[in-house]
Amino acid sequence: MGAQWKAKHKDLAANAKGQLFGKLAKDIMIAARHGADPAANARLRLVVEQARKVSMPKETLERAIKKGAGLTGEAVHFEHALYEGFAPHRVPVMVECLTDNVNRAASEMRVLFRKGQLGSSGSVAWDFDHVGMIEAEPAVAGSDPEMAAIEAGAQDFAAAEEGATMFLTAPADLDLVSRGLPAQGFTVLSAKLGYVPKNPIDPASLSAEQLDEVEVFLAALDANEDVQNVFAGLQG
Repeated sequence: MGAQWKAKHKDLAANAKGQLFGKLAKDIMIAARHGADPAANARLRLVVEQARKVSMPKETLERAIKKGAGLTGEAVHFEHALYEGFAPHRVPVMVECLTDNVNRAASEMRVLFRKGQLGSSGSVAWDFDHVGMIEAEPAVAGSDPEMAAIEAGAQDFAAAEEGATMFLTAPADLDLVSRGLPAQGFTVLSAKLGYVPKNPIDPASLSAEQLDEVEVFLAALDANEDVQNVFAGLQG
Protein backbone atom coordinates (compact mmCIF):
# COMPACT_ATOMS: atom_id res chain seq x y z
CA MET A 1 0.00 0.00 0.00
CA GLY A 2 1.32 3.42 -0.87
CA ALA A 3 1.21 6.20 1.69
CA GLN A 4 1.67 9.91 1.99
CA TRP A 5 5.21 10.81 1.01
CA LYS A 6 7.29 12.15 3.90
CA ALA A 7 10.78 13.60 3.72
CA LYS A 8 13.49 11.46 5.23
CA HIS A 9 15.18 12.57 8.45
CA LYS A 10 12.76 15.48 8.97
CA ASP A 11 13.45 15.36 12.69
CA LEU A 12 17.11 16.19 12.05
CA ALA A 13 16.53 19.47 10.23
CA ALA A 14 15.40 22.59 12.07
CA ASN A 15 14.11 24.26 8.90
CA ALA A 16 12.09 21.14 8.01
CA LYS A 17 10.55 21.18 11.48
CA GLY A 18 9.61 24.81 10.95
CA GLN A 19 7.90 23.83 7.69
CA LEU A 20 6.02 21.07 9.51
CA PHE A 21 4.86 23.57 12.16
CA GLY A 22 3.65 25.87 9.39
CA LYS A 23 1.57 23.12 7.77
CA LEU A 24 0.10 22.08 11.13
CA ALA A 25 -0.71 25.71 11.97
CA LYS A 26 -2.82 25.90 8.78
CA ASP A 27 -4.64 22.68 9.72
CA ILE A 28 -5.23 24.07 13.21
CA MET A 29 -6.59 27.38 11.90
CA ILE A 30 -9.00 25.63 9.54
CA ALA A 31 -10.17 23.20 12.24
CA ALA A 32 -10.61 26.05 14.74
CA ARG A 33 -13.20 27.69 12.48
CA HIS A 34 -15.65 25.24 14.04
CA GLY A 35 -14.73 26.14 17.62
CA ALA A 36 -11.65 26.96 19.66
CA ASP A 37 -12.21 24.28 22.31
CA PRO A 38 -10.51 20.98 21.36
CA ALA A 39 -12.76 19.12 23.81
CA ALA A 40 -15.80 20.13 21.76
CA ASN A 41 -14.14 20.06 18.32
CA ALA A 42 -12.94 16.57 17.33
CA ARG A 43 -11.10 17.73 14.23
CA LEU A 44 -9.22 20.38 16.20
CA ARG A 45 -8.42 17.91 18.97
CA LEU A 46 -6.72 15.52 16.53
CA VAL A 47 -4.60 18.25 14.93
CA VAL A 48 -3.63 19.64 18.34
CA GLU A 49 -2.51 16.15 19.38
CA GLN A 50 -0.40 15.93 16.22
CA ALA A 51 1.15 19.30 16.97
CA ARG A 52 2.01 18.32 20.52
CA LYS A 53 3.51 15.03 19.33
CA VAL A 54 6.08 16.93 17.25
CA SER A 55 6.66 19.49 20.04
CA MET A 56 5.10 22.53 18.42
CA PRO A 57 5.66 25.48 20.80
CA LYS A 58 2.62 26.13 22.97
CA GLU A 59 2.50 29.80 21.97
CA THR A 60 2.46 28.90 18.25
CA LEU A 61 -0.31 26.36 18.80
CA GLU A 62 -2.50 28.70 20.85
CA ARG A 63 -2.00 31.58 18.40
CA ALA A 64 -3.12 29.36 15.50
CA ILE A 65 -6.26 28.30 17.40
CA LYS A 66 -7.20 31.89 18.26
CA LYS A 67 -6.50 33.11 14.74
CA GLY A 68 -8.56 30.35 13.15
CA ALA A 69 -11.44 30.89 15.55
CA GLY A 70 -11.50 34.60 14.76
CA LEU A 71 -10.46 35.65 18.26
CA THR A 72 -7.58 37.89 17.13
CA GLY A 73 -9.50 40.04 14.67
CA GLU A 74 -7.31 38.79 11.80
CA ALA A 75 -8.97 37.41 8.69
CA VAL A 76 -7.92 33.87 7.80
CA HIS A 77 -8.65 32.75 4.28
CA PHE A 78 -7.07 29.69 2.69
CA GLU A 79 -8.16 28.10 -0.55
CA HIS A 80 -7.68 24.44 -1.39
CA ALA A 81 -5.94 23.63 -4.67
CA LEU A 82 -5.02 20.22 -6.08
CA TYR A 83 -2.23 19.67 -8.60
CA GLU A 84 -1.48 16.49 -10.52
CA GLY A 85 1.53 15.39 -12.51
CA PHE A 86 4.64 13.29 -12.60
CA ALA A 87 7.91 13.35 -10.73
CA PRO A 88 11.02 12.35 -12.71
CA HIS A 89 10.85 8.82 -14.16
CA ARG A 90 7.06 8.96 -14.50
CA VAL A 91 6.23 8.62 -10.80
CA PRO A 92 2.66 9.96 -10.42
CA VAL A 93 2.12 12.69 -7.84
CA MET A 94 -0.87 14.39 -6.22
CA VAL A 95 -0.15 17.69 -4.46
CA GLU A 96 -2.60 19.35 -2.05
CA CYS A 97 -2.16 23.05 -1.39
CA LEU A 98 -3.70 25.41 1.14
CA THR A 99 -2.93 28.91 0.00
CA ASP A 100 -3.93 32.51 0.56
CA ASN A 101 -2.82 33.31 -3.00
CA VAL A 102 -3.96 30.86 -5.69
CA ASN A 103 -2.08 32.68 -8.47
CA ARG A 104 1.19 32.45 -6.53
CA ALA A 105 0.66 28.76 -5.81
CA ALA A 106 -0.09 27.98 -9.46
CA SER A 107 2.98 29.86 -10.63
CA GLU A 108 5.23 28.08 -8.14
CA MET A 109 3.81 24.67 -9.04
CA ARG A 110 4.65 25.32 -12.70
CA VAL A 111 8.23 26.09 -11.73
CA LEU A 112 8.59 23.11 -9.38
CA PHE A 113 7.19 20.68 -11.96
CA ARG A 114 9.74 21.70 -14.61
CA LYS A 115 11.86 18.74 -13.49
CA GLY A 116 8.84 16.50 -13.86
CA GLN A 117 5.57 17.08 -15.71
CA LEU A 118 2.58 19.08 -14.53
CA GLY A 119 -0.65 17.49 -15.70
CA SER A 120 -4.18 18.73 -16.20
CA SER A 121 -7.05 17.93 -13.85
CA GLY A 122 -7.75 14.20 -13.92
CA SER A 123 -4.52 13.27 -15.69
CA VAL A 124 -3.18 11.43 -12.63
CA ALA A 125 -6.12 11.30 -10.21
CA TRP A 126 -7.57 8.25 -12.01
CA ASP A 127 -4.57 6.24 -10.73
CA PHE A 128 -5.24 7.10 -7.07
CA ASP A 129 -8.02 6.24 -4.64
CA HIS A 130 -9.41 9.13 -2.57
CA VAL A 131 -9.65 7.71 0.95
CA GLY A 132 -9.78 8.50 4.63
CA MET A 133 -6.37 7.94 6.26
CA ILE A 134 -6.25 7.30 10.00
CA GLU A 135 -2.95 6.78 11.77
CA ALA A 136 -3.42 5.09 15.12
CA GLU A 137 -1.27 3.32 17.69
CA PRO A 138 -2.15 0.49 20.11
CA ALA A 139 -3.40 1.79 23.44
CA VAL A 140 -3.56 -1.72 24.86
CA ALA A 141 -0.92 -4.42 24.47
CA GLY A 142 -1.96 -7.06 21.99
CA SER A 143 -4.49 -4.88 20.14
CA ASP A 144 -5.23 -6.56 16.79
CA PRO A 145 -5.29 -4.09 13.86
CA GLU A 146 -7.14 -6.52 11.59
CA MET A 147 -9.94 -7.02 14.12
CA ALA A 148 -9.99 -3.28 14.86
CA ALA A 149 -10.35 -2.51 11.14
CA ILE A 150 -13.26 -4.93 10.82
CA GLU A 151 -15.08 -3.77 13.94
CA ALA A 152 -14.56 -0.04 13.32
CA GLY A 153 -15.52 -0.25 9.65
CA ALA A 154 -12.16 0.46 7.96
CA GLN A 155 -11.59 -0.83 4.43
CA ASP A 156 -7.93 -1.75 4.84
CA PHE A 157 -4.90 -1.28 7.09
CA ALA A 158 -1.13 -1.42 6.90
CA ALA A 159 1.84 -0.93 9.21
CA ALA A 160 2.95 2.69 9.58
CA GLU A 161 5.92 4.33 11.30
CA GLU A 162 6.97 3.70 14.91
CA GLY A 163 4.61 0.80 15.53
CA ALA A 164 1.51 2.68 14.37
CA THR A 165 -1.10 1.41 11.92
CA MET A 166 -2.61 3.25 8.97
CA PHE A 167 -6.33 2.49 8.61
CA LEU A 168 -7.98 3.33 5.28
CA THR A 169 -11.66 4.21 5.01
CA ALA A 170 -14.20 5.46 2.51
CA PRO A 171 -14.04 9.29 2.60
CA ALA A 172 -17.52 9.52 4.14
CA ASP A 173 -16.55 7.06 6.91
CA LEU A 174 -13.48 8.93 8.18
CA ASP A 175 -15.12 10.36 11.29
CA LEU A 176 -17.11 7.20 12.04
CA VAL A 177 -14.02 4.96 11.97
CA SER A 178 -11.96 7.52 13.91
CA ARG A 179 -14.52 7.40 16.71
CA GLY A 180 -14.75 3.60 16.57
CA LEU A 181 -11.04 2.77 16.85
CA PRO A 182 -10.56 3.73 20.54
CA ALA A 183 -13.10 1.06 21.53
CA GLN A 184 -10.91 -1.44 19.69
CA GLY A 185 -7.80 -0.54 21.67
CA PHE A 186 -6.24 2.08 19.37
CA THR A 187 -5.40 5.74 19.98
CA VAL A 188 -5.97 7.90 16.90
CA LEU A 189 -2.96 10.09 16.08
CA SER A 190 -4.24 11.72 12.90
CA ALA A 191 -7.23 11.50 10.60
CA LYS A 192 -7.59 13.15 7.22
CA LEU A 193 -8.52 12.59 3.60
CA GLY A 194 -5.76 11.65 1.21
CA TYR A 195 -4.74 9.70 -1.87
CA VAL A 196 -3.41 6.15 -2.20
CA PRO A 197 -1.91 4.97 -5.51
CA LYS A 198 -3.71 2.11 -7.25
CA ASN A 199 -0.57 0.93 -9.06
CA PRO A 200 2.38 2.08 -6.95
CA ILE A 201 5.85 1.87 -8.46
CA ASP A 202 8.33 -0.40 -6.68
CA PRO A 203 11.33 1.78 -5.69
CA ALA A 204 13.53 -1.25 -6.47
CA SER A 205 12.64 -0.77 -10.15
CA LEU A 206 14.52 2.53 -10.10
CA SER A 207 18.27 2.94 -9.87
CA ALA A 208 19.72 4.65 -6.81
CA GLU A 209 20.35 7.78 -8.92
CA GLN A 210 16.82 7.79 -10.30
CA LEU A 211 15.28 7.30 -6.84
CA ASP A 212 17.40 10.17 -5.53
CA GLU A 213 16.09 12.42 -8.31
CA VAL A 214 12.52 11.51 -7.34
CA GLU A 215 13.22 12.18 -3.64
CA VAL A 216 14.79 15.56 -4.39
CA PHE A 217 11.79 16.52 -6.53
CA LEU A 218 9.29 15.47 -3.85
CA ALA A 219 11.28 17.25 -1.14
CA ALA A 220 11.19 20.49 -3.15
CA LEU A 221 7.41 20.20 -3.46
CA ASP A 222 7.00 19.48 0.23
CA ALA A 223 9.15 22.48 1.18
CA ASN A 224 6.89 24.93 -0.64
CA GLU A 225 4.91 27.10 1.81
CA ASP A 226 1.60 26.50 0.02
CA VAL A 227 1.94 22.71 -0.16
CA GLN A 228 0.10 20.84 2.57
CA ASN A 229 0.42 17.19 1.47
CA VAL A 230 2.31 15.28 -1.21
CA PHE A 231 1.09 11.84 -2.30
CA ALA A 232 3.41 9.89 -4.59
CA GLY A 233 2.78 6.67 -6.48
CA LEU A 234 5.57 4.75 -4.75
CA GLN A 235 5.30 1.58 -2.72
CA GLY A 236 6.03 1.80 1.00
